[in-house]
Amino acid sequence: MLDLLRGTLVREGKPVAVGQKGLSLLQALVEAPTQALSRTALMEAAWSDAVVEESNLSVQIAALRKLLGPQPDGSEWIATVPRTGYRFAGSVHVLDPAADDALPSQLAGLSERASIAVLPFANVSGDREQAYLADGITEDIITALTRFRWFRVIGRNSSFVYKDKSVDSKQVARELGARYVLEGSVRRSGQQIRVSTQLVDAASANQIWAERYEMELTEAFAVQDAIAERVAGAIEPELLKTESLPAVGRNSGNATAWDLVRQGTWHFHHVGRQTHLRGRELFRLACKLDPELAEAHLWLGRVSAGIVAYGWSDKPAQDIREGLDAALKAVRLDEKNPYSHYALAICSIYANAQEQAVLAAERAIEISPSFALGHLAMGMGQLFRGSASEAIAPLEHGLMLNRYDPQNFVWFNVLALAYLFAGQANEGLVAAIEARKVGPTWRPTHETLACCYVSLGRLPEARSCVELMREMENPTGDALAPLRLRNPHWADQMADLLKKAGWQQ
Repeated sequence: MLDLLRGTLVREGKPVAVGQKGLSLLQALVEAPTQALSRTALMEAAWSDAVVEESNLSVQIAALRKLLGPQPDGSEWIATVPRTGYRFAGSVHVLDPAADDALPSQLAGLSERASIAVLPFANVSGDREQAYLADGITEDIITALTRFRWFRVIGRNSSFVYKDKSVDSKQVARELGARYVLEGSVRRSGQQIRVSTQLVDAASANQIWAERYEMELTEAFAVQDAIAERVAGAIEPELLKTESLPAVGRNSGNATAWDLVRQGTWHFHHVGRQTHLRGRELFRLACKLDPELAEAHLWLGRVSAGIVAYGWSDKPAQDIREGLDAALKAVRLDEKNPYSHYALAICSIYANAQEQAVLAAERAIEISPSFALGHLAMGMGQLFRGSASEAIAPLEHGLMLNRYDPQNFVWFNVLALAYLFAGQANEGLVAAIEARKVGPTWRPTHETLACCYVSLGRLPEARSCVELMREMENPTGDALAPLRLRNPHWADQMADLLKKAGWQQ
């Protein structure tokens, strides 16, 4: 069974380890059974974003034949068509994924990529003429979500079947094959607009995330774009964290590379030395199991940067090199995935390659304008290369899109430093306090707080921060090392401020 929704190949109820290129080729072949597909068409199916030699196709076809084995009559599943290409020689039976009994029971529990249906937002303004605004916001959110490559979005025409109908999430899940449902309402009063939205796990009917947005209605299209960007940017990390949960407890012995990635992301989001190191082990194993799975490589890049940044690495130069190599491979495998470019950006920052970091972040934002981590990495790269004032806007924007990330103490601390070095200590203090709320035990935040307090002439508060710093464990690494190395004048400024607060190195 080739399950296109899950991105898995299954034999007798057990997943078969097949690479991403192999899956793409197999999909192209079975979608045109008995038809001869040219080598050019198959190359386009598997390597649409890259220029590779035709011999790569022959290697992948040979690997697929070995993986599938012979048909019951002894013939190959994939036949060679002389002077043309290949065709799928077996019979194909298509199952309806929306039907309750479509999939055999053995598939229950296998990993699947998240699917989400965005139901038409309700117009609760009491004015039928405002329905266009609710529909426009719904369509914009669908479009914005489709830019995230790791989960599937139900198309607009399917979702809008439920317009003005009373349905529950389980019914939508059954009929559309969606795992999650996003629903909401739009209310307009004069020039004010309020959008309420919630994300629901369709199987359990549990609410995963909810938010309300209030904006000035100066121009309908601008409001639609702004709300769509905020919703997409906010629910994407929530879905990512939620999707990693089911895979953690399983240990069937048949884990696919995608299972391992999901388990690794669960550990990654529980920010700590042991969880990050465990996540790295899982990502490394996923890369080995499926060398062409871009997600495995980009997550290896991300976790490597985190291990170095938080001071959990015994060999930081070696670890960041591993992260850079993994991120570069992720970009080669999936150039249109914003996460690949973010992984390259964050690894480049800790490899002291700030210009490369900024370019990678720019590319991530070009691919997905509502991608919060792209904006955050852009701000960090700008700050670390010495442009404090240019770092503020992308950091503020990224934090607005991604308000609940458990690692926001890092981004708020970077924003505080950007304000401090830009001569805006008051704003820096506000950001540093936010950083302390999210991560009260991270020492760099208290360093920044102390510097802001001294800059504002508030020495007693600064000395309190220094006392807390003395009680905290001294990290083995320095999260701000690239900043200090590239900008020694800022390093001296911070040292002088901390000295006035009573800190002695």
